[in-house]
Amino acid sequence: MQDAGAASDEPTRLANIIGPMFTGQSGWRQELPDGARVELIAGADAQDDCAVFRVDGPLEIVLGSDYVRGPKFHLYELGHLSNYDIGYYLAMANLSDVAAMGALPIALLSVIRYPRSLSDADFAVVMEGIRDACREVGTLNVGGDIGSAERIILSASAVGIVEQGGSLLRGGARPGDRLCVTGPTGIAASAQRYFGGDGPTRLRPEQEELLISAWRRPRALVGQGRCLSRSGVVTSCQDTSDGLKAGVQSLAAASGVGFVVEEAELPVADIVAKVAALTGGEVTSTVLGDSVDFQLVFTVGEDDAVRLAKVFADEGFQLFDIGYATEEREVRLRRADGTVEDLPGVPWRHAT
Repeated sequence: MQDAGAASDEPTRLANIIGPMFTGQSGWRQELPDGARVELIAGADAQDDCAVFRVDGPLEIVLGSDYVRGPKFHLYELGHLSNYDIGYYLAMANLSDVAAMGALPIALLSVIRYPRSLSDADFAVVMEGIRDACREVGTLNVGGDIGSAERIILSASAVGIVEQGGSLLRGGARPGDRLCVTGPTGIAASAQRYFGGDGPTRLRPEQEELLISAWRRPRALVGQGRCLSRSGVVTSCQDTSDGLKAGVQSLAAASGVGFVVEEAELPVADIVAKVAALTGGEVTSTVLGDSVDFQLVFTVGEDDAVRLAKVFADEGFQLFDIGYATEEREVRLRRADGTVEDLPGVPWRHAT
């Protein structure tokens, strides 16, 4: 029996871990409602230089890539996230970008670099997290790269397909369009504030689990993205991986419009309000700030908003109308008392 702490070389891990874990991929298919489809000819199980898809029918291919911090997540360092969790997070972070484009995911390519001391068991757990996240949204990890480095480095690229003309872009919002979001934001930021603080914990265990699940089990909203794309009425869209404020600002910049966000219409999760009360935080700033909740923020023409809301409800999805686009290129918040101010909260900015 192999030592649980053993660390094999790259070819051994490919043969003993990657091969068995991803066997049987070749032949997998994904199909759009209009009949266009792709078939995986060579996946991770083939261990060729590249994965190969056969494409049949007119479609658009959506590609995205994202790096995550690996073990430098603060909650990982504090013991709240496992190696499985950061693998899962890596996959969902990339698949969320595909969802925000309205596409159906067909593949994830992952890059896992690690120190030589990382055991086979720990490496396998990271890969299992990636595999299971892909399964959760009905796609496959079809390959990528593994090898040694000075520390764990996690990166990936996601691939999706969408009907011709169906890709949801950030540019396209028009003055008068309604600004909507698919669900509450601020939960991931609240988890960081709660678990990363030095104060006593006061939430019930099930509430703490709800908080940490924003990091352990994020969800790419593929169904909602497909619904938005197929509706034909959405004028702009992106996910809230950099925070709701950042998302709204990005839509404004790409579309050449401004927005008024109505504080009274923002969906606020009970757990966000509870953590704010416990830690002295401000709820609206938390909801709008740098919280990686992977919701979708989008715009839709005023005349189409009610119809889209019904389509969402029929599918069991949430849709919250939180404001509207303006000709003035300022992004503002209308407080519940009617006063108007700059949008609060700190958007995520990648360090240079």
